[in-house]
Amino acid sequence: MKAVILAGGYGSRMGELCKNVPKPLVEINSKPILQYQIETLKREGITDFLIVTGYLAHSIEEYFSNGESLGVNISYYREIEPLGTAGALFKLDIKDDFLLCNGDLVFDIDLKSMMDFHYGHKALATLFVHPNNHPEDSVTLETDENNRVIRMYPKNAKAEFFQNLCNAGIQIVSPELLALYDYKGKADFDKDIISPAVSTGRIFAYSSSEYVHDAGTPERLEKSAKDLSSGLVAGKSKRNKQRAVFVDRDGTLNIHKGYITNPYDIELTKGTAEAINTLHRLGYLVIMITNQPVIARGECTIENLKKIHCRLEMLLAQEKAFLDGIYYCPHHPDKGFDGEIEELKKVCDCRKPAPGLILQAGIDFNVDMKKSFMVGDSVADIEAGLNAGCTPIYIGSKEMKDIHSFDSLKAFADHLSCN
Repeated sequence: MKAVILAGGYGSRMGELCKNVPKPLVEINSKPILQYQIETLKREGITDFLIVTGYLAHSIEEYFSNGESLGVNISYYREIEPLGTAGALFKLDIKDDFLLCNGDLVFDIDLKSMMDFHYGHKALATLFVHPNNHPEDSVTLETDENNRVIRMYPKNAKAEFFQNLCNAGIQIVSPELLALYDYKGKADFDKDIISPAVSTGRIFAYSSSEYVHDAGTPERLEKSAKDLSSGLVAGKSKRNKQRAVFVDRDGTLNIHKGYITNPYDIELTKGTAEAINTLHRLGYLVIMITNQPVIARGECTIENLKKIHCRLEMLLAQEKAFLDGIYYCPHHPDKGFDGEIEELKKVCDCRKPAPGLILQAGIDFNVDMKKSFMVGDSVADIEAGLNAGCTPIYIGSKEMKDIHSFDSLKAFADHLSCN
């Protein structure tokens, strides 16, 4: 697969750092960002690169030349005038599906998994997506249960309830997608190419917790440099086993108010966002595991539950925090409720204390259960953690024999931070 890297921007967000240097050549830990990208993708099997240049193009072309020094093949397309994030794609002669990425990203991903997803879904485009702590200024997506993109929201233009699922700037693109359009000049990839193609049903979101960060501002560059030095960037790759903190929802993340059916009833427990940020800083994934019998009982639709979880994600985002994943069980074994959904009234392997949701998340995120925790405020949470093979943590005032107890998720996170 060929990689096309967009490296023609002015780097205006970089300020003085890009006064005489194009943004992809700005150094991070004594190496240009673009070199990190090429070396990372080479390790993933890509040796053929096409770099789209513009501002100070000669600097990039002279630095990398034909790529021989890095053991890859590099060719260039130089923009005479800025063509946006998609205009140059219509000038290229690419016959096969290709990887497209922005030239200011620091990342380490298991590309084979993304490629398998792309080809398995016969996608026109597969977008690498993840939650982040600033969705308000990111392009966000709404997906269905099959990871098909059904709606896109541009920066600073969101619906009342939207998923914290952000386009990270890496995508696999089929030439079939570009054939739908005939742009001669400037074009925006998200607005002009992807958004109109959502109606085809062949735009998919590949969601991953792997490290993909925009290093396009001095502050984000500094953070990415620290994350590279600490090993966090490489450590979050799916190639490596992950540590996770699985968390219950009601009574752990948000104040327990009985069965919640109204999004506005979601209210975070004190210190929740801070706790999640601490856990992330320690290298843990934070994944929500929740029983939602209100679906089977007919008291809440799946669509409304989605709004409830969007509300939860937005409250966390307001405090610069996010969840890596959300898993819920819609079943309930008991019958006799008005409006209940018959097919969901059953004993299942995903309703806690059964470990099904935790085990599925473990597969999806490549989690080492022995180094992970299940945190919740009920006996079902504790038993689910034990059944999944991870360490259970009880949140509440009462003592549980042989089980570590804390009065809040924040207290647990602080405990981990000090040990």
